[in-house]
Amino acid sequence: MITQSDELMRDDVKHDLRYLTLLSKKFPTVAEACSEIINLEAILDLPKGTEHFLTDIHGEYEAFQHVLRNASGSVSRKVDEVFGQTLRESEKKELCTLIYYPEEKLELVKAAENDIEDWYRITLHQLIRVARAVSSKYTRSKVSKALPQSFAYIMQELLHESLSEPKQGYVNVIISTIIEIGRADHFIIAMCELIQRLTIDSLHIVGDIFDRGPGAHIILDTLHKYHDIDVQWGNHDILWMGAACGNEACIANVLRIALRYGNLSTIEDGYGINLLPLATFAMDVYGDDECEMFMPTATAMAHSAKTNRLIAKMQKAIAIIQFKVEGHIIDRNPEYEMQDRNLLDQIDYENGTIVMAGATQELRDKNLPTVDPKNPYKLTDEEASVMQKLRLSFINSDKMRKHMRWLYAKGSLYLVRNSNLMFHASMPMNEDGSFMKVIVHGKEYCGKALFDKVDEVVRAAYYGSPTSEQHQRDVDYMWYLWCGPHSPFFDKDKMTNFEKYFIADKELKKEKKGHYYTLRNEYDICVKVLKEFGLEGPHSHIINGHVPVKVAKGEQPVKAGGKLLVIDGGFSKAYQSETGIAGYTLIYHSRGLQLVQHEPFQSTQKAIEEGVDIISNRFVLEFTNDRVKVRDTDIGRELIGQIEDLKKLLCAYRSGLIKEKE
Repeated sequence: MITQSDELMRDDVKHDLRYLTLLSKKFPTVAEACSEIINLEAILDLPKGTEHFLTDIHGEYEAFQHVLRNASGSVSRKVDEVFGQTLRESEKKELCTLIYYPEEKLELVKAAENDIEDWYRITLHQLIRVARAVSSKYTRSKVSKALPQSFAYIMQELLHESLSEPKQGYVNVIISTIIEIGRADHFIIAMCELIQRLTIDSLHIVGDIFDRGPGAHIILDTLHKYHDIDVQWGNHDILWMGAACGNEACIANVLRIALRYGNLSTIEDGYGINLLPLATFAMDVYGDDECEMFMPTATAMAHSAKTNRLIAKMQKAIAIIQFKVEGHIIDRNPEYEMQDRNLLDQIDYENGTIVMAGATQELRDKNLPTVDPKNPYKLTDEEASVMQKLRLSFINSDKMRKHMRWLYAKGSLYLVRNSNLMFHASMPMNEDGSFMKVIVHGKEYCGKALFDKVDEVVRAAYYGSPTSEQHQRDVDYMWYLWCGPHSPFFDKDKMTNFEKYFIADKELKKEKKGHYYTLRNEYDICVKVLKEFGLEGPHSHIINGHVPVKVAKGEQPVKAGGKLLVIDGGFSKAYQSETGIAGYTLIYHSRGLQLVQHEPFQSTQKAIEEGVDIISNRFVLEFTNDRVKVRDTDIGRELIGQIEDLKKLLCAYRSGLIKEKE
C-alpha cells in the first residue's frame, strides 16, 4: 500500500533529481546508501563533543598554551574520573603534567628514574586508560582520523582491545615490544597529544589574539595546527588585519601599542618588521628629548634604562605620525563624523595649549618639531619615508600574510553555534534598546545586517582590487572599526590616545561606552539580540569578551539572568591588577555549560618541573542529567538533513528514477 507520505517523498525525489544523481556517485548502490544512513543515525545518538571557549589572549602565549593543553582543567577532571582513589594526588598530578608537556617531562623523568622500563610500562597502561576514556564518545572512524600515522594501527588495537583476560597478554606484549625496540618515548608523546586532541572537539577564540603580550605569532602558529577551530575577530585583531591591508593608521597604532608595552618580539621576531628606520628617525628628531610621557608602561617587558629611553622616543615618533595619518582618513571620510578627533590643528603651538571641553589645557609635552602649525597633518619627508618602509614591511611579511589568510579563513565578526551567539565586543544600540542604524559606505545598517555588512567590508579590504577607489574606502574602514564611535569592535564615543599623552585632566581621558555595555545586563535586551540572530529558548546565550571582568571589585561574568557570559577575565598581565584573576574560559560538554576562572599562570618551566598547574575554579552554569546528544547540535541538524537526502536517494533507486551502479 502506497501512503501519502510515500507520494510526497516521490514528489521531492523528482524535484531534487539532479542533486540526487550527483549524490548517487558517492553512494552508487542501495546497500551503500543504507549503510551510510545507519552510520549517521548512530552518530546522532552519541554525546556531543566538548567545546572550549577562550577570549582576549593578548599575546600571553605561555598561559594560553597551558590552558589549551589542559583544556581548562578537563584533562585533570578526566584523570580523576579514570583513577579516582587508586592513584595518589601527586601521581595524578605527575600524569597530568606528562600529558600537557610530554617531551619536556620525559627528559626530567629519564634523568631521575632508576628503573625507566618499569616506569614506561606503568605509564603506558595509565595513558591507554585515559585515552580510552576521552575517545569513548566518538566513533571509531573519528578516532582513527585523529591517530598519528606512524602508530595508528597499534593505537587502534590498544584503544579497542580489553585490558582484562583473555586479551591482557596481547596488550602486554604490545607494550613490552614498544619499550624493547626503543619507541616508548615517541609512543608516549603521541599518546599524550592524542589525549589533548580528543579531550576538546572544537575550539572557539572569541577575539583579541594580538597586542600587549609577547607571543601573538606563537599563538597563531599553535592555532594554525588545531584540528577544529573558529575565531571571532576582536578589535586588536582587526587593527592588525588593517595593518596587513596596508592601512598606515593601523600600522602606526600597532607599533605605538607595542612600544607602549615595551614588547617588540611579535613585531620583530615574529613578523620580521624592520624597525631600524623608525629608531633612526626617532633618535635624530628626539635625541635630546626625554619623552617622559612616552616611557613604556609599568607592566612593560623588562628592558634596560637605555633601551626604554629609545623605546620612548620611537613611541613619540610613531604617535605623532599616527595623529597625522588618522587626520587624512577622517578628512577623506566625513561620514565617520570624527572631525572632533582632529586635534593637531586645534593646538596653539606658540603657547603650548589647546582648548578642550571649553577650557584651555596646557600640553604636558610641547616639543613637536615635526608638526608644521600651518599644515599640521602633513608628514615630513622623513616621516613619509619611514611610513613607506614600514608599510612595505607589513604587507610583504610572509609570516604575517600566512597568519592573516588563516584569520580570514577561520574567522568572522560573529558566529552562531549550538544556541550560542559569539561576538567579541558590542552590538551598537540606542538608549531605548533599539538597534542603532550605522552608516557603512553611505548606507544604513543595524542589527544582524550591520554585522554582515561589516564582515563583508573586512574581507573586501584584504582581498579587493588594490587599484579600485572602493578598495581605499574599505581599507580606511578598517581603521574606523578599530576606533570609530559606532564600530561593533569599539562602540565608545572616542579613543583618547592624544589626551592620554598630552593632557593632564583625567576627565578628558575618559571614553564613554555605547549603550550596549549597560543594556546587556538586562534579560529582555539579550533575548532581543539573540532573536535577531535566530536564537530562542532557555539554553541560548551571548558570549562576549573585550571588557575585563573586574572580579576584585565584585563584578561577575554571568549577566542578564544567565543569557550573557563575558569571559574576558584578564589573560593579559596588563589587566590582572584590575581584574584580580587571570582570565575565564568556558567549557560546553554533553552534561552542560561550565565556567572556569583561572589564577595567574606562573611559568611553563614551573609547570613542567614542579607540576604547577593553573589554579582554576569551576562553576556549573547549566547541568543536565540527560546528556546532550549530537542530534541536539547544529552538526546533528546537518546530519539529519543528510539522512533525509539519502532516504530520497533510496526512493529514487527503488522507484527506478536512478539506476544502481555495479
